[in-house]
Amino acid sequence: MNIILIAIIVANVVISYKGFNDLYFFRKYEFHVGSIRSGEQIRMLSSGFLHVDMMHLIFNMLTLYFFAPVVLNWLGNFSFVLVYFGSLIFGSLLTMLFHKNDYSYRAVGASGAVTGVLYSAILLQPDMMLGIFFVIPMPAYIFGILYLLYSIYGMKAKNDNIGHTAHFGGAIGGYLITLIKMPSLFTDHTLMVILLAIPILILFGMAKLGKL
Repeated sequence: MNIILIAIIVANVVISYKGFNDLYFFRKYEFHVGSIRSGEQIRMLSSGFLHVDMMHLIFNMLTLYFFAPVVLNWLGNFSFVLVYFGSLIFGSLLTMLFHKNDYSYRAVGASGAVTGVLYSAILLQPDMMLGIFFVIPMPAYIFGILYLLYSIYGMKAKNDNIGHTAHFGGAIGGYLITLIKMPSLFTDHTLMVILLAIPILILFGMAKLGKL
């Protein structure tokens, strides 16, 4: 397995484990709008290495483990790191955009970065098939689109503690960075570029209309 991927997974495990056992550490580095607006911007990065519990951590790291090799093989180490951390930051920025006036809003998790890697992998290899619940076959691009549409629903419903906005921001980051690094995708995978843009356009259209 790639050394950079190993390092990212280890960093997530070590920092998350520290957070599981040290509430002060967890609170100090989680995403918290009030603290970020008062100058603690490090939380926009550090929160991406904390997780709520072990299942949250395992799910994110397994998803990263399965999809990161596609991005690494197509784009190389440097661009993979750019996609991962760029998506993490995009997720934090979009969360700040949508929750800037909710000073009590809190979130943690690598989901933004991982979703960015997932979206990048789908762009690069759109013929991938996924096994939903390890059984049900589904084309990766359909899963990606449905996942973001569900994220829009979650952002609108506000009936759970999942950071749907960070997922969406991460997907946008992975989408844009991948297209910048490989502009040939516009001609090689034109339909996929258009299809994966649909949920993004829907999101900003709904935001413009005040529907979120």
